[in-house]
Amino acid sequence: MRFAIAIPTDAESWRVVRRAEELGFHRAWFYDTQMLSADPFVAMAAAAMKTTRIRLATGVLIPSNRLAPVAANAFASLNKLAPGRIDFGIGTGFTGRRAMGLGAVRLRDMEEYIRIVAALLRGEAVEAEIEGQRRLIRLLNPELGLINTREPVPLYIAATGPRARALTARLGVGWINTAGDVAGGVEGFGAMAALWSAAGRDMAALDAVVLTGGAILDEGEPADSPRAVAQAGPRAAMLLHRAADAALLGFPAPAIPPAAADTVAAYVEAARHFTPQGAQYLENHRGHLMFVKPAERRFVTAELIRLTTITATEREIKDRLAALAAAGYGEVAVQIVPGQEHAIEDWGRVRRAFA
Repeated sequence: MRFAIAIPTDAESWRVVRRAEELGFHRAWFYDTQMLSADPFVAMAAAAMKTTRIRLATGVLIPSNRLAPVAANAFASLNKLAPGRIDFGIGTGFTGRRAMGLGAVRLRDMEEYIRIVAALLRGEAVEAEIEGQRRLIRLLNPELGLINTREPVPLYIAATGPRARALTARLGVGWINTAGDVAGGVEGFGAMAALWSAAGRDMAALDAVVLTGGAILDEGEPADSPRAVAQAGPRAAMLLHRAADAALLGFPAPAIPPAAADTVAAYVEAARHFTPQGAQYLENHRGHLMFVKPAERRFVTAELIRLTTITATEREIKDRLAALAAAGYGEVAVQIVPGQEHAIEDWGRVRRAFA
């Protein structure tokens, strides 16, 4: 199994990415969350110039954040700095849009976006709608060498719902799943495998990435120790944020483990009083996947961390990752949060067990 890191983007993310390369990690996924972190293309450009082997990927790009030809140009520009090491991860948008009170991009709009970006990166002329008009566009002079369209930029789709997974299977591209526990990860892979086979594709060609996170505990260390809360708490709090979005904005409700129901309900009630009223999403998503806010700390319990992350001892985590590999995942991407970059040393130790 390959190992990767997933990072809330910092303009200086190259520092942790370079260390990931030294530790043998395969790829770094950069979040595209414009209201919360830095621009992924800026950070990926810096990382491209500070590394030589590790792959660099948007993890994941949100179509509404930039025009398709602008995105294609950015990927081609990165591909000159790190030839053959750039990956195009895309999704309909979660954090980057909910932090502005917006729901996901329509799936058909994402598919159209993919069609345009992929065609431009292949050097083709493609018809696209720009400012309400259909126009034929093409990257006009790649032969000058200002950008690189020679090496391919592989596509990965973040897909948790059946329609997005069916699109991934139909296109025959890489798949990113999110899972906080082995059972959910195995179930998700099974559902994707069925769609992949139904599309007439060889299972050996399915490149499946599981995005997860947590903390590697010392023996006897509680799941809500200060260190565990700092490293795993932001991921655990994601369930709280999603539940508040569902209650306050009418977005799809997440599945809530029965053991966490009371904690989640209490957080949602607190979120109703966030200010400014009518825009509670501003406070709800502040720090999302980055840090645990003081006001939400009491809701990020040991039980919530255990239920929504892979936080455990090193031996237990190795067993869990081995189970995900046995299910069919080819890569695990673990989240490294700001201020906890040293955790990559722990994950590097786990990675070596799978080398």
